[in-house]
Amino acid sequence: MKNIFIQYPKCSTCQKAKKWLEENHIDFIEQNIVNQTPSIDELTKLIEKSGQELKKWFNTSGLKYKELNLKDKLKDMSEKEKVELLASDGMLIKRPILVANENVLIGFKEEEWKKVFNK
Repeated sequence: MKNIFIQYPKCSTCQKAKKWLEENHIDFIEQNIVNQTPSIDELTKLIEKSGQELKKWFNTSGLKYKELNLKDKLKDMSEKEKVELLASDGMLIKRPILVANENVLIGFKEEEWKKVFNK
């Protein structure tokens, strides 16, 4: 199974992550998080597989997050509502997301990525 790199092309962290994948000769399929926002089902599976808590999936430094005042609103939302919100707009999702083997990594932390690929 090919690695899936879910990203936003204008995101500098995504650009760094893509460069790292290319420099390490790691094959991947690219998915634009805005044009191909993961569905509720896909997100639910990714979140579960990542082992990360749901709040880690929000792009807290994004304009959309701040515009919607989600810092205050999220605490009153159910898990289901949060996933629905993430699926409604790719700009709300922390990125990049890398689906590699049995791993789902969110954000680009080079040390984590090295472990997954034994680099």
